[in-house]
Amino acid sequence: MRKSAIAVFAHPDDIEFVAAGTLLLLAEAGWEIHYMNLSRGNCGSVQFDPETTARLRLEEGKNAAHILGAHFHGPIANDLEINYCPELIKKVAAAIRQAKASIVLTHSPQDYMEDHMSTSRLAVTAAFTHGMPNFESDPPVEVYGGDVVVYHALPHGLRDPLRRRVRAGLYVDTSSVHQRKRLALAAHESQKHWLDVSQGMDSYLVSMDESAAEVGKLSGKYQQAEGWRRHLHLGFSANEIDPLADALAGKCWVDPAYESSLEG
Repeated sequence: MRKSAIAVFAHPDDIEFVAAGTLLLLAEAGWEIHYMNLSRGNCGSVQFDPETTARLRLEEGKNAAHILGAHFHGPIANDLEINYCPELIKKVAAAIRQAKASIVLTHSPQDYMEDHMSTSRLAVTAAFTHGMPNFESDPPVEVYGGDVVVYHALPHGLRDPLRRRVRAGLYVDTSSVHQRKRLALAAHESQKHWLDVSQGMDSYLVSMDESAAEVGKLSGKYQQAEGWRRHLHLGFSANEIDPLADALAGKCWVDPAYESSLEG
């Protein structure tokens, strides 16, 4: 059976900022990749009404997924309404089961906004249910066995909500796929004006370039990179495994200082 990975993130364009390079490298390594934004992105505009914004961002998300070569899973909530609740757990569980994912990529548990943190919690719980036939997903999807490993991206700004610096345990060298990652981000055309006005990001493409370079600098090895922290394996796999590091051997680096910090 072909190995599969799914990225479960909050908003259209979140995946492109912090996870698309990793997805592209997994695809190059022969993995099937899946792409899911939980939010419709309806609040992400000062130009269009919510319905128009959501329609635009849905098409942009589909286009971005196509550029990445990923299977697209549709949104399930509005902006600022991604809550940790049974209804959304069931919907995320359905997507993970459809993907039969053994790698789940998602947001940092600590991030600058609640939608990101709630998405992280939803992804973790939904992944936990992948082999539970008595937990019915929405829509109902057959469960699957095997190990599942959850990886958390670095938070926006590389800091938690209390401004503390966050480092990764695993750095993925995305230099070889950065331009394609940039093309996927550029598919979210409606976001340039919104991010310029709301967050002062100048150009969202330049902002992503700078972020990738900053994570590369953190790695001490790569020009551009994405960083990941691996979720505790208990309940997800029989043993502590690291399939992302295994799949991308030669294109990633495990930080021994981070691993040592976990022993304290």
